[in-house]
Amino acid sequence: MNSAIIMAGGKGTRMKSKLAKVLHPLLDVPMVQWVVDGLKEAGSERIVTVVGFQHEEVEKQLAGQCEFALQAEQLGTGHAVKQATQLKEEDGITIVASGDCPNIRAETYASLYDMPEDCDMIVLTAVLENPGLYGRVIRLKDGTVEKIVEAKDASEEELKVREINSGIYAFRTKKLFEALELLKNDNAQKEYYLTDVVEIFRKKGYQVQAKIVEDAHEVEGLNSLVEVASSTKYLQRRINTKWMKFGVQMVDPENTYIGPYVKLEADVFLYPNVSIYGHSVVHTGSILYPGVFIKDKEIMENSTLSI
Repeated sequence: MNSAIIMAGGKGTRMKSKLAKVLHPLLDVPMVQWVVDGLKEAGSERIVTVVGFQHEEVEKQLAGQCEFALQAEQLGTGHAVKQATQLKEEDGITIVASGDCPNIRAETYASLYDMPEDCDMIVLTAVLENPGLYGRVIRLKDGTVEKIVEAKDASEEELKVREINSGIYAFRTKKLFEALELLKNDNAQKEYYLTDVVEIFRKKGYQVQAKIVEDAHEVEGLNSLVEVASSTKYLQRRINTKWMKFGVQMVDPENTYIGPYVKLEADVFLYPNVSIYGHSVVHTGSILYPGVFIKDKEIMENSTLSI
């Protein structure tokens, strides 16, 4: 079975907001919803979302779309994943995803489910010009993963590595839960780190591979409203490019906002500062003039909308 665990329990203090981090919207859709949608499109048959801060609100947003597990205490990523006990007896592959990474394409998640037979864990990685404080992925000569080392713990040689850990993984499900039982919290933070599973797997003779994502923007985690705005622009360009290739004309795509569930037909003409959200449908020949905002509306063929 293709399963998934979404880590979505954090408060997100750097957001400077009362709203839980994973509920902040991008193009009118909460960031955790982008993750659920991507996983479902990729073929996830069972999803468990690990919730914590404002868990009632997160559960309300995702009701009927997945199962939930409560992380009452924030004791690290390994501890968070361990709460998804519903999957403990499942066979197959489990993706561990982050609720604050809305940019990942369904195709990227699907590639993790396409795990080679001799592989037991895949680390999704990116190569950055300036890896900064990201954890480094250290490979062996055969290309498999030896370890993931945090920047603060890395040697000078390890800090030269530009391949970074995205925090997104795929595991053989039963081997994941077997390893979670062996995690220790003997570190300064007294937390259980999921990255320590790499060492546990290697000691057991399990193979750990790394998969580099082509577009590093996909794996950006959002920790501030500045990053939410940047990610919104990234998703906006991706969606608008798709529709323009399909035959939708935009005068100024940088100032045209289209949600992920919208349906447009060829020969729709959009002026700047148009926003189309929800499950709206705009039929062919329609013209939307500057400032038009619609949500969950159907615009009939050859319509003209203005404010």
